[in-house]
Amino acid sequence: MVDLIPNSYDEWRYCITEICGISLTESYIRKRINALNDQQDFMTARFIELYGEAHHQQTLAWFEQALGEVA
Repeated sequence: MVDLIPNSYDEWRYCITEICGISLTESYIRKRINALNDQQDFMTARFIELYGEAHHQQTLAWFEQALGEVA
């Protein structure tokens, strides 16, 4: 069985780009980082509620890593 929640940067990147078909452009990444840093954002609060603070921080780190690759 395949994990639905990525456990590594490579799994996360594959999920975003291949499964979801989203291009990790600098603009998209920056928007996601801004949203994930806003604890008052409804979707961010919901993400933390569903997946926990540790996964929230890991996802934010993955977006930061992706930004470093495109910036």
